[in-house]
Amino acid sequence: MRVYIPVTVPMLRTFVDSGELAPLGGTAFALTPALRESYAAGDTEELEYAAMLDAARASLRLLAADEKAEPRRAVLAVDVDDVTLRPDLDFSVVKVSGAVTAKMVAAVHMDTAEAEADVRAAADVVDAADLGDPDAEFALGSAEDHELAWYALQELPFVLELM
Repeated sequence: MRVYIPVTVPMLRTFVDSGELAPLGGTAFALTPALRESYAAGDTEELEYAAMLDAARASLRLLAADEKAEPRRAVLAVDVDDVTLRPDLDFSVVKVSGAVTAKMVAAVHMDTAEAEADVRAAADVVDAADLGDPDAEFALGSAEDHELAWYALQELPFVLELM
């Protein structure tokens, strides 16, 4: 199953150095039956994109907890065999067990430099947005207006070096 793991740039650096990454709390996002049911329409690609965006929002929460991290949402797209569905947490949430290795990675998605100001602002208010604050929702929307760039795993060391 393709899952989307929220990460930060420091987590990506550690992944490049060690060759493995354990998702925080085992949390990832995927096209689950509950996610498919929650949409009136959409093909597999569109619904997987929705799951990836859920992971990108979770990456904002990781950024909120690490003010020193580069303000860029980041998501690892990986293929895993064993997941546990967690519809009690949200429609797209799954739990993965164990660490992810480089051979499991299909792609890396990350904000570009142009998104940094909007991403930092959104990370600061992501919880308030969830509680319905209209100004926070606007800030969150501004960050989410930026499309995540796509990178192959072999490009990641070079992308990180250029940051």
